[in-house]
Amino acid sequence: MVTASPTFPVPTHGGALRLSLAVGLVVLGAASLAAPLSIPLECRLGEGPWRHCSMQVEQIGIHWTLVVEGERYEFRHDGRGSVRMLSSGEGWRPVSSRWNEDTSLCWDGVCARGDIPLD
Repeated sequence: MVTASPTFPVPTHGGALRLSLAVGLVVLGAASLAAPLSIPLECRLGEGPWRHCSMQVEQIGIHWTLVVEGERYEFRHDGRGSVRMLSSGEGWRPVSSRWNEDTSLCWDGVCARGDIPLD
């Protein structure tokens, strides 16, 4: 166990980051962050292999970008359940979000797993 703060013991398998971001969201609301957070994750495109990637979070749960091998996939959530994605060569388009059994979160074939700070 690690401790995210003196009163919040959390397991070492990533709960500390998720808990601290959730607490930060309560304190900050949906305000933009002073500097984007960069979260290391694993990503996969379509049925391809899992590879290291990062998520840059501008606004928790509202605006984030996945960077997979130099390619950027930017996401915006409208706060009412709709998510749009922007990728190179394409304009903004609506995407469906779904959680998979392997705990990955996918947006129309762009998948990420790890400590995803979307809430």
